[in-house]
Amino acid sequence: MRPEPRRGDLPSPLPGRGPGGGGLPPRHRITVIIPVADRPRQLANILASLLELCRTFPYGDDDGGRQHHVAVLVADDSADAAAIRRHREIAQEVEAQGLPVLYFGATEQAALLRALPAAQRQALQHVVGEPETTGFRHKGAAVTRNLASLLAWQMSGAADDRLFMFVDSDEQFKVRIAASPQDRDVFAINYFDCLDRIFASGDVDVLTGKVVGDPPVSPAVMTGNFLADVIGLLEAMASVDPSSPCAFHAASAQVGDAAYHDMADLFGFVPATDPFSYRCTLIGDHNHALCLADFAAKLDHFFDGEHPTRSSTYLPGAAGIDLQPARTVYTGNYVCNRAGLVHFIPFAPLKLRMAGPVLGRLIRAAIGPRFVSANLPLLHTRTVHGDAEFRPGVSRAAANVDLAGEFERQFFGDVMLFTVERLVGMGYPAHTPGIETIRQILDATAGELQEKYSAKRALILTRLDLAITCFNASQRWWNLAADSRKTRANFQRFFANIRHNFGMDSNCHHLIADPVHRADRLTEMAQALACGSGDTAAWRAALASLQ
Repeated sequence: MRPEPRRGDLPSPLPGRGPGGGGLPPRHRITVIIPVADRPRQLANILASLLELCRTFPYGDDDGGRQHHVAVLVADDSADAAAIRRHREIAQEVEAQGLPVLYFGATEQAALLRALPAAQRQALQHVVGEPETTGFRHKGAAVTRNLASLLAWQMSGAADDRLFMFVDSDEQFKVRIAASPQDRDVFAINYFDCLDRIFASGDVDVLTGKVVGDPPVSPAVMTGNFLADVIGLLEAMASVDPSSPCAFHAASAQVGDAAYHDMADLFGFVPATDPFSYRCTLIGDHNHALCLADFAAKLDHFFDGEHPTRSSTYLPGAAGIDLQPARTVYTGNYVCNRAGLVHFIPFAPLKLRMAGPVLGRLIRAAIGPRFVSANLPLLHTRTVHGDAEFRPGVSRAAANVDLAGEFERQFFGDVMLFTVERLVGMGYPAHTPGIETIRQILDATAGELQEKYSAKRALILTRLDLAITCFNASQRWWNLAADSRKTRANFQRFFANIRHNFGMDSNCHHLIADPVHRADRLTEMAQALACGSGDTAAWRAALASLQ
Protein backbone atom coordinates (compact mmCIF):
# COMPACT_ATOMS: atom_id res chain seq x y z
CA MET A 1 0.00 0.00 0.00
CA ARG A 2 1.29 3.47 -0.90
CA PRO A 3 2.15 5.47 2.26
CA GLU A 4 0.23 8.67 2.92
CA PRO A 5 2.27 11.73 1.86
CA ARG A 6 3.81 13.67 4.71
CA ARG A 7 1.70 16.64 5.62
CA GLY A 8 4.13 19.25 6.91
CA ASP A 9 3.14 21.82 9.54
CA LEU A 10 -0.54 22.29 8.69
CA PRO A 11 -3.42 23.46 10.83
CA SER A 12 -5.85 20.65 11.50
CA PRO A 13 -9.00 22.27 10.01
CA LEU A 14 -7.73 21.82 6.44
CA PRO A 15 -9.54 18.89 4.79
CA GLY A 16 -7.87 15.63 3.85
CA ARG A 17 -6.94 15.26 0.20
CA GLY A 18 -6.02 12.32 -1.95
CA PRO A 19 -5.07 11.21 -5.44
CA GLY A 20 -8.74 10.73 -6.34
CA GLY A 21 -9.51 7.28 -5.02
CA GLY A 22 -11.15 6.09 -1.80
CA GLY A 23 -13.77 8.87 -1.86
CA LEU A 24 -11.22 11.65 -1.33
CA PRO A 25 -11.31 14.63 -3.71
CA PRO A 26 -8.51 14.68 -6.30
CA ARG A 27 -5.44 16.76 -5.64
CA HIS A 28 -4.75 19.85 -7.67
CA ARG A 29 -2.26 19.53 -10.46
CA ILE A 30 0.46 22.15 -9.90
CA THR A 31 2.58 23.83 -12.57
CA VAL A 32 5.74 25.53 -11.33
CA ILE A 33 6.58 28.52 -13.54
CA ILE A 34 10.22 29.64 -13.55
CA PRO A 35 11.20 32.80 -15.49
CA VAL A 36 14.94 32.72 -16.14
CA ALA A 37 17.45 34.93 -17.93
CA ASP A 38 21.04 33.76 -18.46
CA ARG A 39 21.21 31.75 -15.24
CA PRO A 40 21.88 28.11 -16.06
CA ARG A 41 23.47 27.29 -12.70
CA GLN A 42 20.59 28.83 -10.79
CA LEU A 43 18.06 27.03 -12.99
CA ALA A 44 19.81 23.71 -12.40
CA ASN A 45 19.77 24.38 -8.64
CA ILE A 46 16.08 25.15 -8.34
CA LEU A 47 15.06 22.20 -10.52
CA ALA A 48 17.31 19.86 -8.54
CA SER A 49 15.65 21.07 -5.36
CA LEU A 50 12.21 20.54 -6.89
CA LEU A 51 13.10 16.96 -7.80
CA GLU A 52 14.33 16.34 -4.28
CA LEU A 53 11.20 17.92 -2.81
CA CYS A 54 9.02 15.53 -4.82
CA ARG A 55 11.07 12.60 -3.51
CA THR A 56 10.94 13.84 0.07
CA PHE A 57 7.22 14.65 0.00
CA PRO A 58 5.53 12.54 -2.70
CA TYR A 59 2.54 14.38 -4.09
CA GLY A 60 -0.32 12.65 -5.90
CA ASP A 61 0.03 9.69 -8.26
CA ASP A 62 3.24 8.73 -9.93
CA ASP A 63 4.29 5.94 -12.22
CA GLY A 64 7.76 4.55 -11.63
CA GLY A 65 8.95 7.85 -10.23
CA ARG A 66 7.32 10.04 -12.90
CA GLN A 67 5.19 12.87 -11.56
CA HIS A 68 1.66 13.38 -12.89
CA HIS A 69 0.54 16.11 -10.50
CA VAL A 70 3.59 18.42 -10.70
CA ALA A 71 5.02 19.93 -13.87
CA VAL A 72 7.39 22.78 -14.73
CA LEU A 73 7.23 25.64 -17.22
CA VAL A 74 10.62 27.28 -17.89
CA ALA A 75 10.03 30.75 -19.38
CA ASP A 76 13.33 31.80 -20.92
CA ASP A 77 14.23 35.49 -21.31
CA SER A 78 17.93 34.96 -22.00
CA ALA A 79 20.07 36.86 -24.48
CA ASP A 80 23.16 34.64 -24.36
CA ALA A 81 23.04 31.78 -26.87
CA ALA A 82 25.08 29.47 -24.65
CA ALA A 83 22.74 30.07 -21.72
CA ILE A 84 19.69 29.39 -23.89
CA ARG A 85 21.20 26.15 -25.09
CA ARG A 86 22.09 25.10 -21.56
CA HIS A 87 18.60 25.95 -20.26
CA ARG A 88 17.08 23.65 -22.87
CA GLU A 89 19.50 20.89 -21.91
CA ILE A 90 18.70 21.27 -18.20
CA ALA A 91 14.98 21.05 -18.96
CA GLN A 92 15.55 17.83 -20.90
CA GLU A 93 17.77 16.36 -18.17
CA VAL A 94 15.16 17.04 -15.49
CA GLU A 95 12.36 15.62 -17.61
CA ALA A 96 14.39 12.44 -18.06
CA GLN A 97 14.34 12.10 -14.26
CA GLY A 98 10.55 12.01 -14.18
CA LEU A 99 9.46 15.64 -13.81
CA PRO A 100 7.59 16.98 -16.88
CA VAL A 101 9.20 20.21 -18.09
CA LEU A 102 7.89 22.50 -20.83
CA TYR A 103 10.47 24.90 -22.27
CA PHE A 104 8.93 28.25 -23.25
CA GLY A 105 11.59 30.17 -25.14
CA ALA A 106 11.65 33.00 -27.67
CA THR A 107 10.22 30.90 -30.50
CA GLU A 108 7.38 29.60 -28.37
CA GLN A 109 6.63 33.05 -26.92
CA ALA A 110 6.44 34.57 -30.40
CA ALA A 111 4.07 31.80 -31.54
CA LEU A 112 1.78 32.43 -28.56
CA LEU A 113 1.50 36.14 -29.33
CA ARG A 114 0.92 35.44 -33.02
CA ALA A 115 -2.09 33.37 -31.98
CA LEU A 116 -3.73 36.63 -30.87
CA PRO A 117 -5.38 39.02 -33.34
CA ALA A 118 -3.14 41.94 -34.29
CA ALA A 119 -5.44 44.44 -32.57
CA GLN A 120 -5.18 42.51 -29.30
CA ARG A 121 -1.39 42.36 -29.51
CA GLN A 122 -1.35 46.12 -29.96
CA ALA A 123 -3.70 46.61 -27.00
CA LEU A 124 -1.34 44.58 -24.77
CA GLN A 125 1.60 46.97 -25.20
CA HIS A 126 1.53 48.09 -21.55
CA VAL A 127 1.34 44.46 -20.42
CA VAL A 128 3.87 42.59 -22.58
CA GLY A 129 5.48 45.43 -24.51
CA GLU A 130 6.71 44.84 -28.05
CA PRO A 131 9.04 41.85 -27.59
CA GLU A 132 9.49 41.50 -31.35
CA THR A 133 11.74 44.56 -31.21
CA THR A 134 14.12 42.83 -28.79
CA GLY A 135 13.91 39.40 -30.33
CA PHE A 136 12.17 38.21 -27.14
CA ARG A 137 15.42 38.72 -25.21
CA HIS A 138 15.80 40.52 -21.85
CA LYS A 139 12.21 41.77 -21.88
CA GLY A 140 12.30 41.69 -18.08
CA ALA A 141 10.96 39.26 -15.51
CA ALA A 142 7.54 40.98 -15.33
CA VAL A 143 6.89 40.72 -19.08
CA THR A 144 8.13 37.13 -19.05
CA ARG A 145 5.75 36.24 -16.20
CA ASN A 146 2.85 37.81 -18.08
CA LEU A 147 3.64 35.79 -21.20
CA ALA A 148 3.87 32.66 -19.06
CA SER A 149 0.47 33.52 -17.56
CA LEU A 150 -1.04 33.69 -21.05
CA LEU A 151 0.34 30.23 -21.78
CA ALA A 152 -0.85 28.92 -18.42
CA TRP A 153 -4.36 30.14 -19.23
CA GLN A 154 -4.22 28.50 -22.65
CA MET A 155 -3.01 25.22 -21.10
CA SER A 156 -5.89 25.05 -18.61
CA GLY A 157 -9.59 24.62 -19.29
CA ALA A 158 -12.53 26.48 -17.77
CA ALA A 159 -13.17 23.64 -15.31
CA ASP A 160 -9.46 23.05 -14.63
CA ASP A 161 -8.43 23.05 -10.98
CA ARG A 162 -4.75 23.44 -11.77
CA LEU A 163 -2.58 25.71 -9.60
CA PHE A 164 0.25 27.84 -10.97
CA MET A 165 3.23 28.56 -8.72
CA PHE A 166 5.54 31.38 -9.87
CA VAL A 167 9.09 31.18 -8.49
CA ASP A 168 12.42 32.83 -9.25
CA SER A 169 15.40 30.99 -10.67
CA ASP A 170 17.61 32.01 -7.72
CA GLU A 171 15.49 30.15 -5.20
CA GLN A 172 15.19 26.57 -3.96
CA PHE A 173 12.37 24.51 -2.46
CA LYS A 174 14.08 24.49 0.91
CA VAL A 175 14.27 26.72 3.95
CA ARG A 176 17.14 27.94 6.10
CA ILE A 177 16.77 27.06 9.75
CA ALA A 178 18.74 28.47 12.67
CA ALA A 179 21.10 25.80 14.00
CA SER A 180 24.39 25.41 15.84
CA PRO A 181 27.18 25.71 14.92
CA GLN A 182 25.84 26.76 11.49
CA ASP A 183 22.43 27.46 9.99
CA ARG A 184 21.20 24.63 7.76
CA ASP A 185 19.26 24.54 4.48
CA VAL A 186 16.72 21.72 4.63
CA PHE A 187 13.60 20.27 3.00
CA ALA A 188 11.19 21.07 5.82
CA ILE A 189 7.93 22.10 4.12
CA ASN A 190 5.54 19.95 2.11
CA TYR A 191 4.71 22.89 -0.18
CA PHE A 192 2.38 21.17 -2.62
CA ASP A 193 0.31 19.42 0.02
CA CYS A 194 -0.07 22.74 1.86
CA LEU A 195 -1.12 24.57 -1.30
CA ASP A 196 -3.50 21.79 -2.29
CA ARG A 197 -5.32 22.00 1.02
CA ILE A 198 -5.45 25.80 1.08
CA PHE A 199 -6.94 26.10 -2.39
CA ALA A 200 -9.31 23.18 -1.76
CA SER A 201 -11.26 25.48 0.57
CA GLY A 202 -12.45 27.48 -2.44
CA ASP A 203 -11.80 30.73 -0.57
CA VAL A 204 -8.45 31.66 -2.16
CA ASP A 205 -7.53 32.78 -5.68
CA VAL A 206 -4.03 34.17 -5.08
CA LEU A 207 -1.55 33.24 -2.35
CA THR A 208 1.88 34.71 -1.71
CA GLY A 209 4.72 33.29 0.31
CA LYS A 210 8.01 34.97 1.16
CA VAL A 211 11.70 34.03 1.11
CA VAL A 212 14.36 33.20 3.67
CA GLY A 213 18.10 33.43 3.20
CA ASP A 214 19.24 36.39 1.11
CA PRO A 215 16.96 39.48 1.23
CA PRO A 216 14.56 39.94 -1.71
CA VAL A 217 15.59 43.57 -2.22
CA SER A 218 18.38 45.48 -3.94
CA PRO A 219 21.61 46.61 -2.25
CA ALA A 220 20.46 50.06 -3.33
CA VAL A 221 18.12 50.08 -0.32
CA MET A 222 20.11 48.14 2.29
CA THR A 223 23.56 49.73 2.16
CA GLY A 224 23.06 52.00 5.17
CA ASN A 225 22.12 49.16 7.50
CA PHE A 226 24.91 46.95 6.23
CA LEU A 227 27.51 49.66 6.85
CA ALA A 228 26.30 49.88 10.45
CA ASP A 229 26.97 46.14 10.78
CA VAL A 230 30.42 46.49 9.16
CA ILE A 231 31.31 49.24 11.63
CA GLY A 232 30.14 47.08 14.51
CA LEU A 233 32.32 44.18 13.40
CA LEU A 234 35.41 46.35 12.88
CA GLU A 235 34.98 47.90 16.33
CA ALA A 236 34.57 44.45 17.88
CA MET A 237 37.62 43.11 16.05
CA ALA A 238 39.73 46.03 17.31
CA SER A 239 39.26 44.81 20.87
CA VAL A 240 40.40 41.20 20.33
CA ASP A 241 43.68 39.48 19.54
CA PRO A 242 43.89 38.46 15.86
CA SER A 243 45.54 35.17 16.80
CA SER A 244 43.08 34.16 19.54
CA PRO A 245 40.29 31.62 18.85
CA CYS A 246 37.32 33.12 17.03
CA ALA A 247 34.54 34.29 19.36
CA PHE A 248 32.05 35.37 16.67
CA HIS A 249 29.87 32.27 16.67
CA ALA A 250 26.92 33.36 18.78
CA ALA A 251 23.54 32.70 17.20
CA SER A 252 22.46 35.44 14.83
CA ALA A 253 19.66 37.76 15.83
CA GLN A 254 16.39 36.81 14.18
CA VAL A 255 15.86 38.99 11.10
CA GLY A 256 12.32 40.35 11.14
CA ASP A 257 10.36 41.67 8.19
CA ALA A 258 12.37 44.32 6.32
CA ALA A 259 15.13 44.45 8.96
CA TYR A 260 17.59 44.65 6.05
CA HIS A 261 15.76 47.61 4.43
CA ASP A 262 17.14 51.12 4.93
CA MET A 263 13.65 52.63 4.61
CA ALA A 264 11.54 49.97 6.33
CA ASP A 265 9.35 52.69 7.80
CA LEU A 266 7.98 53.43 4.32
CA PHE A 267 6.27 50.05 4.40
CA GLY A 268 4.90 50.27 7.92
CA PHE A 269 7.73 48.39 9.67
CA VAL A 270 9.67 49.63 12.66
CA PRO A 271 13.26 50.18 11.48
CA ALA A 272 16.04 48.23 13.18
CA THR A 273 17.99 50.66 15.34
CA ASP A 274 20.92 48.52 16.49
CA PRO A 275 23.52 46.91 14.23
CA PHE A 276 23.38 43.17 13.69
CA SER A 277 26.36 41.11 14.80
CA TYR A 278 28.22 39.00 12.27
CA ARG A 279 28.10 35.25 12.83
CA CYS A 280 31.26 33.60 11.53
CA THR A 281 30.65 30.84 8.98
CA LEU A 282 34.00 29.09 9.31
CA ILE A 283 34.07 25.68 10.99
CA GLY A 284 36.90 23.97 12.80
CA ASP A 285 39.73 25.69 14.63
CA HIS A 286 40.39 29.23 13.43
CA ASN A 287 41.29 32.63 14.84
CA HIS A 288 39.91 36.14 14.50
CA ALA A 289 42.22 37.00 11.62
CA LEU A 290 40.79 34.15 9.54
CA CYS A 291 37.26 35.12 10.54
CA LEU A 292 37.76 38.69 9.32
CA ALA A 293 39.43 37.47 6.13
CA ASP A 294 36.38 35.27 5.44
CA PHE A 295 34.04 38.19 6.10
CA ALA A 296 36.09 40.43 3.80
CA ALA A 297 35.76 37.87 1.02
CA LYS A 298 31.95 38.15 1.32
CA LEU A 299 31.86 41.93 0.94
CA ASP A 300 31.81 41.93 -2.85
CA HIS A 301 28.79 39.59 -2.87
CA PHE A 302 26.77 42.28 -1.11
CA PHE A 303 26.48 44.01 -4.50
CA ASP A 304 24.92 40.80 -5.84
CA GLY A 305 22.28 40.97 -3.12
CA GLU A 306 23.78 38.77 -0.41
CA HIS A 307 23.70 40.11 3.14
CA PRO A 308 26.37 38.63 5.46
CA THR A 309 24.70 39.91 8.64
CA ARG A 310 20.95 39.96 7.96
CA SER A 311 20.13 36.62 6.36
CA SER A 312 16.72 35.39 7.52
CA THR A 313 15.72 31.92 8.72
CA TYR A 314 12.46 29.99 8.78
CA LEU A 315 10.25 30.20 11.85
CA PRO A 316 7.28 27.78 11.87
CA GLY A 317 4.22 29.69 12.95
CA ALA A 318 2.14 28.76 15.95
CA ALA A 319 -0.79 28.38 13.56
CA GLY A 320 1.12 26.32 11.00
CA ILE A 321 0.94 27.98 7.62
CA ASP A 322 -0.65 31.03 9.27
CA LEU A 323 -2.92 32.39 6.53
CA GLN A 324 -3.23 36.18 6.66
CA PRO A 325 -4.75 38.87 4.45
CA ALA A 326 -2.07 40.00 1.99
CA ARG A 327 -1.12 43.31 0.42
CA THR A 328 2.16 42.42 -1.36
CA VAL A 329 2.97 39.75 -3.91
CA TYR A 330 6.43 38.24 -3.64
CA THR A 331 6.86 37.68 -7.37
CA GLY A 332 9.42 34.97 -6.63
CA ASN A 333 6.91 32.95 -4.61
CA TYR A 334 3.21 33.25 -5.37
CA VAL A 335 0.48 30.84 -6.40
CA CYS A 336 -2.86 31.27 -8.13
CA ASN A 337 -5.65 29.19 -9.54
CA ARG A 338 -7.08 29.81 -12.99
CA ALA A 339 -9.24 32.65 -11.70
CA GLY A 340 -6.10 34.27 -10.31
CA LEU A 341 -4.54 34.45 -13.77
CA VAL A 342 -6.75 37.42 -14.59
CA HIS A 343 -4.38 39.45 -12.42
CA PHE A 344 -1.33 40.27 -14.56
CA ILE A 345 1.76 42.21 -13.51
CA PRO A 346 0.95 45.82 -14.43
CA PHE A 347 3.24 48.24 -16.26
CA ALA A 348 5.62 45.35 -16.96
CA PRO A 349 7.48 46.89 -19.94
CA LEU A 350 8.71 49.73 -17.69
CA LYS A 351 11.00 47.18 -15.95
CA LEU A 352 10.54 48.82 -12.56
CA ARG A 353 11.39 47.11 -9.32
CA MET A 354 8.57 46.74 -6.75
CA ALA A 355 6.31 45.08 -9.34
CA GLY A 356 5.12 42.62 -6.71
CA PRO A 357 4.00 45.21 -4.14
CA VAL A 358 2.23 47.15 -6.92
CA LEU A 359 0.47 44.00 -8.11
CA GLY A 360 -0.44 43.14 -4.52
CA ARG A 361 -2.15 46.49 -3.91
CA LEU A 362 -4.23 46.05 -7.05
CA ILE A 363 -5.14 42.43 -6.26
CA ARG A 364 -6.16 43.35 -2.71
CA ALA A 365 -8.41 46.11 -4.06
CA ALA A 366 -9.94 43.70 -6.58
CA ILE A 367 -10.56 40.51 -4.57
CA GLY A 368 -9.99 41.40 -0.93
CA PRO A 369 -9.97 38.29 1.29
CA ARG A 370 -9.36 35.92 -1.63
CA PHE A 371 -5.77 37.21 -1.63
CA VAL A 372 -3.75 35.76 1.26
CA SER A 373 -0.21 35.28 2.51
CA ALA A 374 1.11 32.07 4.04
CA ASN A 375 4.18 31.02 6.00
CA LEU A 376 5.55 29.00 3.06
CA PRO A 377 8.91 30.61 2.28
CA LEU A 378 11.44 29.48 -0.31
CA LEU A 379 15.21 29.66 0.11
CA HIS A 380 16.67 32.67 -1.72
CA THR A 381 20.33 32.47 -2.75
CA ARG A 382 21.74 35.25 -4.91
CA THR A 383 24.93 33.39 -5.85
CA VAL A 384 26.01 29.82 -6.56
CA HIS A 385 29.13 28.93 -4.57
CA GLY A 386 29.98 32.62 -4.48
CA ASP A 387 29.52 33.21 -8.21
CA ALA A 388 26.79 35.54 -9.49
CA GLU A 389 24.94 35.11 -12.75
CA PHE A 390 23.01 37.71 -14.75
CA ARG A 391 21.28 40.53 -12.86
CA PRO A 392 19.65 43.36 -14.81
CA GLY A 393 20.88 46.80 -13.89
CA VAL A 394 24.14 45.63 -12.27
CA SER A 395 27.30 46.23 -14.27
CA ARG A 396 30.68 44.75 -13.40
CA ALA A 397 34.02 45.70 -14.87
CA ALA A 398 36.95 44.01 -13.15
CA ALA A 399 36.68 44.95 -9.46
CA ASN A 400 34.24 47.80 -10.08
CA VAL A 401 30.49 47.44 -9.55
CA ASP A 402 27.94 49.92 -10.87
CA LEU A 403 24.38 49.68 -9.50
CA ALA A 404 22.98 52.64 -11.47
CA GLY A 405 20.53 50.64 -13.56
CA GLU A 406 19.16 48.74 -10.59
CA PHE A 407 19.15 51.85 -8.40
CA GLU A 408 17.13 53.80 -10.96
CA ARG A 409 14.61 50.97 -11.31
CA GLN A 410 14.33 50.80 -7.52
CA PHE A 411 13.66 54.53 -7.06
CA PHE A 412 11.04 54.80 -9.77
CA GLY A 413 9.57 51.47 -8.67
CA ASP A 414 9.05 53.02 -5.23
CA VAL A 415 7.48 56.06 -6.89
CA MET A 416 5.10 53.81 -8.81
CA LEU A 417 4.17 51.81 -5.70
CA PHE A 418 3.23 54.76 -3.53
CA THR A 419 1.47 56.48 -6.42
CA VAL A 420 -0.62 53.35 -6.97
CA GLU A 421 -1.45 53.24 -3.26
CA ARG A 422 -2.84 56.77 -3.49
CA LEU A 423 -4.72 56.03 -6.69
CA VAL A 424 -6.26 52.86 -5.27
CA GLY A 425 -7.60 55.01 -2.44
CA MET A 426 -9.35 57.03 -5.17
CA GLY A 427 -10.95 53.93 -6.73
CA TYR A 428 -8.24 53.05 -9.26
CA PRO A 429 -8.20 51.31 -11.70
CA ALA A 430 -12.00 51.13 -12.10
CA HIS A 431 -12.08 54.90 -11.65
CA THR A 432 -8.99 56.33 -13.32
CA PRO A 433 -8.35 60.06 -12.91
CA GLY A 434 -7.12 62.16 -15.79
CA ILE A 435 -3.50 61.97 -16.81
CA GLU A 436 -2.79 65.45 -15.41
CA THR A 437 -3.95 64.36 -11.96
CA ILE A 438 -1.89 61.18 -12.22
CA ARG A 439 1.16 63.20 -13.20
CA GLN A 440 0.68 65.55 -10.24
CA ILE A 441 0.57 62.59 -7.85
CA LEU A 442 3.66 61.09 -9.48
CA ASP A 443 5.55 64.39 -9.19
CA ALA A 444 4.62 64.81 -5.54
CA THR A 445 5.53 61.21 -4.70
CA ALA A 446 8.87 61.48 -6.53
CA GLY A 447 9.71 64.66 -4.62
CA GLU A 448 8.94 63.04 -1.25
CA LEU A 449 10.99 59.96 -2.06
CA GLN A 450 13.86 62.05 -3.40
CA GLU A 451 14.16 63.61 0.05
CA LYS A 452 14.15 60.16 1.66
CA TYR A 453 16.79 58.85 -0.75
CA SER A 454 18.96 61.96 -0.27
CA ALA A 455 18.80 61.65 3.52
CA LYS A 456 19.73 58.00 3.30
CA ARG A 457 22.60 58.85 0.98
CA ALA A 458 23.96 61.31 3.55
CA LEU A 459 23.72 58.65 6.26
CA ILE A 460 25.49 56.12 4.03
CA LEU A 461 28.39 58.52 3.41
CA THR A 462 28.67 59.33 7.12
CA ARG A 463 28.79 55.64 7.96
CA LEU A 464 31.22 54.96 5.12
CA ASP A 465 33.65 57.52 6.54
CA LEU A 466 33.29 55.97 10.00
CA ALA A 467 33.85 52.47 8.63
CA ILE A 468 37.02 53.61 6.88
CA THR A 469 38.21 55.32 10.08
CA CYS A 470 37.65 52.10 12.05
CA PHE A 471 39.42 50.16 9.33
CA ASN A 472 42.46 52.46 9.27
CA ALA A 473 42.66 52.65 13.07
CA SER A 474 43.51 48.98 13.38
CA GLN A 475 47.03 49.23 12.01
CA ARG A 476 48.55 47.06 14.77
CA TRP A 477 45.81 44.49 14.17
CA TRP A 478 46.50 44.44 10.45
CA ASN A 479 50.21 43.99 10.93
CA LEU A 480 49.51 40.80 12.90
CA ALA A 481 46.69 39.41 10.75
CA ALA A 482 47.20 36.44 8.48
CA ASP A 483 46.90 37.21 4.75
CA SER A 484 46.27 40.82 5.69
CA ARG A 485 47.06 42.16 2.21
CA LYS A 486 44.15 40.30 0.60
CA THR A 487 41.80 41.12 3.47
CA ARG A 488 42.68 44.81 3.27
CA ALA A 489 42.23 44.80 -0.51
CA ASN A 490 38.74 43.29 -0.16
CA PHE A 491 37.70 45.99 2.31
CA GLN A 492 39.20 48.77 0.22
CA ARG A 493 37.43 47.53 -2.91
CA PHE A 494 34.14 47.40 -0.99
CA PHE A 495 34.59 50.94 0.30
CA ALA A 496 35.48 52.19 -3.19
CA ASN A 497 32.35 50.63 -4.70
CA ILE A 498 30.14 52.13 -2.00
CA ARG A 499 31.71 55.54 -2.72
CA HIS A 500 31.23 55.03 -6.47
CA ASN A 501 27.52 54.25 -6.10
CA PHE A 502 26.57 56.67 -3.32
CA GLY A 503 29.22 59.41 -3.39
CA MET A 504 28.96 62.92 -4.79
CA ASP A 505 29.72 61.74 -8.33
CA SER A 506 27.29 58.82 -8.11
CA ASN A 507 25.59 57.97 -11.38
CA CYS A 508 22.87 56.31 -9.29
CA HIS A 509 21.78 59.59 -7.75
CA HIS A 510 22.43 61.53 -10.94
CA LEU A 511 19.87 59.36 -12.76
CA ILE A 512 17.07 59.95 -10.27
CA ALA A 513 17.81 63.67 -9.88
CA ASP A 514 18.40 64.61 -13.54
CA PRO A 515 15.34 66.70 -14.50
CA VAL A 516 15.22 65.48 -18.11
CA HIS A 517 15.47 61.81 -17.23
CA ARG A 518 13.00 62.18 -14.38
CA ALA A 519 10.49 63.99 -16.59
CA ASP A 520 10.76 61.30 -19.27
CA ARG A 521 10.40 58.49 -16.73
CA LEU A 522 7.41 60.06 -14.98
CA THR A 523 5.73 60.79 -18.32
CA GLU A 524 5.88 57.15 -19.39
CA MET A 525 4.71 56.07 -15.94
CA ALA A 526 1.76 58.47 -16.12
CA GLN A 527 0.81 57.17 -19.55
CA ALA A 528 0.96 53.59 -18.30
CA LEU A 529 -1.16 54.39 -15.23
CA ALA A 530 -3.74 56.21 -17.36
CA CYS A 531 -4.21 53.01 -19.36
CA GLY A 532 -4.83 50.82 -16.29
CA SER A 533 -8.49 49.95 -16.92
CA GLY A 534 -7.81 49.58 -20.65
CA ASP A 535 -4.97 47.17 -19.95
CA THR A 536 -7.29 45.06 -17.79
CA ALA A 537 -9.84 44.92 -20.61
CA ALA A 538 -7.11 44.04 -23.14
CA TRP A 539 -5.77 41.27 -20.89
CA ARG A 540 -9.20 39.72 -20.43
CA ALA A 541 -9.85 39.90 -24.17
CA ALA A 542 -6.55 38.09 -24.80
CA LEU A 543 -7.49 35.39 -22.29
CA ALA A 544 -10.84 34.93 -24.05
CA SER A 545 -9.04 34.50 -27.37
CA LEU A 546 -6.81 31.81 -25.88
CA GLN A 547 -9.64 29.70 -24.41
